[in-house]
Amino acid sequence: MEARQRRSFTDDYKRQAVDLVTSSGRSIGSVAKELGLRDSVLRRWVEQRGAGREPTATARRPTTQATVPSADHAAEIARLQRENERLRMERDILKKSIAIFAGTRT
Repeated sequence: MEARQRRSFTDDYKRQAVDLVTSSGRSIGSVAKELGLRDSVLRRWVEQRGAGREPTATARRPTTQATVPSADHAAEIARLQRENERLRMERDILKKSIAIFAGTRT
């Protein structure tokens, strides 16, 4: 049985792989698969390069930054909440009327 030879990568290659993860917003797993690497190897490189800059959990998973909703979005959210409440009330009324016509009371 032939032993697998350990691959070595240059610092420049590692830096480019880490940059691909951080700039693309894709997961470490998908980038590692694309580059033909194991997830654990690329994750270690990301953690090593990100040491002191951001926490490990942030380096593993790309996150989206929360933004303050604009006035239009806030108005839309309020409208949808009112509509949701109205639909719940209509649903409850229909449930009660079905129960009445079926002959059972809740």
